[in-house]
Amino acid sequence: VHEYSHGYAAYLCGDMTARNFGRLTLNPVKHLDPIGTIMMLVFGFGYARGVPINARNFNKPRRDICIVSIAGPLSNLVLCFIGVLIFKLTMALCIRVEAFEFMNSSFFYALVVFLTNFYYANATLCVFNLIPIPPLDGSRLLTTLLPARISIKLNQYESYIMIAVLVLLYFGALDGIINFLGNAVLSGVDALISLIPFLNF
Repeated sequence: VHEYSHGYAAYLCGDMTARNFGRLTLNPVKHLDPIGTIMMLVFGFGYARGVPINARNFNKPRRDICIVSIAGPLSNLVLCFIGVLIFKLTMALCIRVEAFEFMNSSFFYALVVFLTNFYYANATLCVFNLIPIPPLDGSRLLTTLLPARISIKLNQYESYIMIAVLVLLYFGALDGIINFLGNAVLSGVDALISLIPFLNF
């Protein structure tokens, strides 16, 4: 969903590159990166193949790059909202109909675990990708605000910075800030959903 959102935003801004490369799809196979997938299986974190974008096709490059960059994290925020909404709706319905036997079942436990991991993962992916360091989406937003010479320098060292970020992730150096910001996002989403009377518990 994250990578598809980048590609679809670019498509709406006039760039057909992602569509031409077959990346406007929710089929996860199309977005898998071999090394990133192996890392996910071995280390518990990894990455997908970036969606190809050609900024020359944008009508307003600086504006459209911002739109395309924010589309990925925004999609994670929407998925987080949906996950929390389904979780709270499920809990509210079970309590309302007093389905306590169902709530003690292994299926209900698996559902709760899945939804909890789903919305928390999307909250952390949202904030992580907004960190303004290459190659994360936040850096794309930053480079549109920086002078061209500085942006070019950042892009030149992107692969090295990416390795440094992966090392920091491996040793847990970024866990504190990511968890803090992820929890802040969840608190905001929860507060918004709690405005619905039926789900205010």
